[in-house]
Amino acid sequence: MTDTALREPTFLILTALAARPQHGYGILLDVEEISGGRVKLRAGTLYTALDRLSADGWVAVDREQVVDGRLRRYYRLTDEGAARLETEVQRLRAHTRAAERRLRLRPAGGVA
Repeated sequence: MTDTALREPTFLILTALAARPQHGYGILLDVEEISGGRVKLRAGTLYTALDRLSADGWVAVDREQVVDGRLRRYYRLTDEGAARLETEVQRLRAHTRAAERRLRLRPAGGVA
């Protein structure tokens, strides 16, 4: 497992899957909601990312079902994916704490 920063779409996809398995469209909606509407993934981008995350062992197919004659595939976060997401959360927290400390040291008016 690596401690390098996750790209934002990867972080958001893993976060979307943290609570429960979801199908692609549900992931797209969740990513948009989690990001406050700032990140809107396209289907092609999502499925490319899911293939990569699956190859990395971070997500897996949970189940498939046919709805209106179309296959709907549900994805879930694996234990390895959850551990990687937790590592990223801890990394971001450490950076946030450092930034908060530095901002408190900043002189009034922003001039040193």
